[in-house]
Amino acid sequence: MQTNTPSRSTIRLTRRGRLALVATGAVVAGTAVAVPLLIMRDDGAPRPTTLVIPEGRRASQVYTAIDKALELPAGTAKKSVEKARLELPDEAEGNPEGYLFPATYPLEEKTTPEKLLSRMVDTANKKFNGAPVAAGAQRNAMNVYQAVTVASIVQAEASTKADMGKVARVIFNRLERGMPLQMDSTVNYALGRSTLRTTAPDTKVDSPYNSYERMGLPPTPIDNPGEDAMRAAINPPPGDWLYFVTVEPGDTRFTADREEHRRNVAEAGARQRKNGERPEK
Repeated sequence: MQTNTPSRSTIRLTRRGRLALVATGAVVAGTAVAVPLLIMRDDGAPRPTTLVIPEGRRASQVYTAIDKALELPAGTAKKSVEKARLELPDEAEGNPEGYLFPATYPLEEKTTPEKLLSRMVDTANKKFNGAPVAAGAQRNAMNVYQAVTVASIVQAEASTKADMGKVARVIFNRLERGMPLQMDSTVNYALGRSTLRTTAPDTKVDSPYNSYERMGLPPTPIDNPGEDAMRAAINPPPGDWLYFVTVEPGDTRFTADREEHRRNVAEAGARQRKNGERPEK
């Protein structure tokens, strides 16, 4: 695809985990394989100047985006985590999942993976370590790291910003009642994939991230949440909801009644069957 020579450009990790080269006045999008070819053009176009990480991307996806943006061999950013000496909570045990904050980061001439990773974690610490987040976490009998973990599930499960608070309330209600969370997003994280199709055998996977089999929160966040998800996690609305299902886009139904939930799931299944999808929750 041909475009006019741009004055500025950026690498963006899209919501489907693909990479795209976005240029002023034009958009050139492609798969992760095609993007490096676009970046290394010799027609005078400048290299990308920023890296955009949207909400909800996993650390593995962020590493891939960094490698592509800096034109480095695959796996370089992941190997740089230890060298970066990131300022992470003790509970993270060196794993930056949840703290690679979604934002736009400049790609300067001497930018390294270590510098990018440190900038992301520093941004997360500024967002998460303030008094409002600490107080909100405490109100819910959690520490900040646990609140980030809740926010990561909210980010993965909520279909819309409006649903985030309700999803957070479902999580807290289930934890308070000693119920397993039963979140497909945690199972998919355990399996290293992103899909709506979670089968019964999938929910039996032996993993600390399998919230169908294990009680409580997963041991780490499952993605890198944004501010909206974090606000929902520390200040969810009141409600008795224990279940939710997305019947169709824009129609997520929350209830405390198991039989009502079963009817909602049946309706969602009928609508999704043509696509071979399993309803969410």
